[in-house]
Amino acid sequence: MAVLGLSAAEEEIYRHLLRNPGVELDDVHVLLRQDPLVSAAAVHRLRELQVIREDDGRAWPHKPELVVNRLAQQRLDEFYSTIRTLSDLNPLVDALRREAHDRGTHSEQAPVERLMGLPAIRERLDELAFFARTEVMSSEPYDALTPENIERSRELDLRCLRRGVVLRSLVRASAVADDTTRAYLQELTDAGARIRVLDDLSELMIVYDRHTALVPVDPKVTSRGALCSSEEGIVTAVVNNFERLWAGAAEFAGAAGQGDGAPDEPRLTDLQVQVLRAMCTVAKDETGARQVGAALRTYRRHISELMRILGAENRAHAALLARERGWV
Repeated sequence: MAVLGLSAAEEEIYRHLLRNPGVELDDVHVLLRQDPLVSAAAVHRLRELQVIREDDGRAWPHKPELVVNRLAQQRLDEFYSTIRTLSDLNPLVDALRREAHDRGTHSEQAPVERLMGLPAIRERLDELAFFARTEVMSSEPYDALTPENIERSRELDLRCLRRGVVLRSLVRASAVADDTTRAYLQELTDAGARIRVLDDLSELMIVYDRHTALVPVDPKVTSRGALCSSEEGIVTAVVNNFERLWAGAAEFAGAAGQGDGAPDEPRLTDLQVQVLRAMCTVAKDETGARQVGAALRTYRRHISELMRILGAENRAHAALLARERGWV
């Protein structure tokens, strides 16, 4: 009964009373070979939890169905309280930041923070995506995404979408022409993201909750770093620029040729092909995940998606259908 919050000593006493209702508890520690102090504390807690009832020096257990339901509800209430706390970690983050705030003028939050190097930029993007609650707007002028880029972005993007965050993204038309990139954009669209396409897109910007904006230090050389700001004037200017571009962009579905006689045969990304081959050749998911260089959960998610694409009832059926299509 540990899952319900009872200690081993408490459970032992309750089970003893189920077998021997109406006994005195003064000497129960002797019968059960428990430490007297441990036994006394256990009896006290069983009283508080209303697991047992006492009358005239004797004790009886409450019915198991009542005890289990009561303890389960109590545990669920505790879990829900923890979940509510974890769903909003901003107070904790603010408290921790205040701990590091007493370092003179250098510790004060600058109106515009300069992020140097890809690791620093990625760390901030991870943080902002984790705390995003309403909307993420992005304009990314890439011509194609590598499988590594996609694998890193997928977890952040899908996690936001699962939380109900609105994702709006602007991409270049040349990116839609790339098979791997188009497949990923379609995956995001299917998950609820809104994507539009521009023939000529040069602006790189990301805005989280209309509160924090990231733009490159040098738009022509993005490797020089990024500027991160929550200044209202800066964020408003970036948002207005995004909305202007968004209004003149075409929907991804139309740019990708959907609904205009596009081929029925789906196109797999390079990573999906690797996962499919691993699924057909290795026995354990752990081995397959290591083979393609993906996390176990990510590997299994790809297998589920491949089974959906193939219309397979199980993995063996998926392997058969994939061979029939010449995919492996």
